[in-house]
Amino acid sequence: MNVKTPIPKAQGIDNTLALIKEGFHFLPGLRKELESDIFETRLMGQKVICMGGKEAAEMFYNNNLFKRKDAVPTPIKKSLLGEGGVHGLDDEAHKQRKRMFLSMMTPERLEDVRKIAVNELDSKVAEWETKENVVFFEEIKEVLTRTGCKWAGIPLRDQDVKQRAWELGEMVDSFGGSVARFRSGKKARESQEKWLKGIVKNVRSGKIPAPANTAAYIISHHREPNGKQLDAQIAAVELNNIIRPIVATAYYLTFGAMALHEHPETISSLKENKSNYSLMFAQEVRRFYPFAPAMGAKVKKSFYWHNYHFKKNMLVILDIFGTNHHPDIWDHPDEFKPERFKDWKGSPFSFIPQGGGDHIGHRCAGEWVTVMIMRSFFQYLTENITYTVPDQNLNYSMTRMPTVPKSRFVITRVKKLKKSLDDLEDNEQTHTVI
Repeated sequence: MNVKTPIPKAQGIDNTLALIKEGFHFLPGLRKELESDIFETRLMGQKVICMGGKEAAEMFYNNNLFKRKDAVPTPIKKSLLGEGGVHGLDDEAHKQRKRMFLSMMTPERLEDVRKIAVNELDSKVAEWETKENVVFFEEIKEVLTRTGCKWAGIPLRDQDVKQRAWELGEMVDSFGGSVARFRSGKKARESQEKWLKGIVKNVRSGKIPAPANTAAYIISHHREPNGKQLDAQIAAVELNNIIRPIVATAYYLTFGAMALHEHPETISSLKENKSNYSLMFAQEVRRFYPFAPAMGAKVKKSFYWHNYHFKKNMLVILDIFGTNHHPDIWDHPDEFKPERFKDWKGSPFSFIPQGGGDHIGHRCAGEWVTVMIMRSFFQYLTENITYTVPDQNLNYSMTRMPTVPKSRFVITRVKKLKKSLDDLEDNEQTHTVI
């Protein structure tokens, strides 16, 4: 017989304002204060269980115990994720949709996205050489928008790049609790979905000859378990789920560029790339710097865990940032140390910047693409160009979600070296070593 053990409770009637005020520190701070990796609180008027750590993550990603349907707040669905997409599915429906995404992540297609991304970056650098100041974060979003669309088989006119990059950026920036950012993200999503819905219809009719191995073709022609094609609106949401995460990589790339500046000893290691140092560096950027603070799910059926009673339909929040900095998992977690990932054989539940477990579950299918682009870009920055980092405000707020250096990382005096892109290492094994 299970004996119910009381879960530590955070003080206060409702801690929504505390979450907004404390940002990334909210969940780790309360876990430390309550001396427990699991506690109860109230957020937006409802009782919530919050957890962190490897063991909690392993339990959280057990699809027999948790479901994603109705776990995502409506504002996030309307701005960041869209409605009807893979993020809100469970069980076989989720697996079937996830297989669609995983079918795009072949070694050949990952190599395609690497080449496209580096070529787009190289073209942008030619523009940077003529500019007095380059705001890295903003410029990289345009590079990634071009990359994502070209790789996905989505036609994108030069005159539309800034608009689509802005829309994708506003969607990613919308999840942090600001009403103004939500409204902007919602408006951006509505524009994106209208555009992508038209793309889907034109791919289906043959007006857009998308290659069969691209996301535009695969998603447009995907059939659900009932044999029917995806509704064009939902197909647009899923197509956005391909390009939006690629553009979101701008946050990691900006923090990585800042890390190169603040840890110059890593530059020579990246150039040499011994023992896949570019992979170590990319993984440490994803672990160390803040991006996704937490993830939510609902209890599928009542159960006990460590004698704690998880009731059906209760909302549970996993501390993503805190788990990636958990002192029981990571040695000196608040230090930037890429070498910690040398020959890393850690659990898929201890390193969870883009979800935990395996990729057929709720770990992001685009993780391979993220890491591939990061590795290649960091090597490009150290091998193919020189630049100066002027004095600027590189602080970043831990209360803003998502966050980025206040200056958005400005570089000057950009000069392309006379080096062939073919000299960049082919990171063909990236997809096998995450």
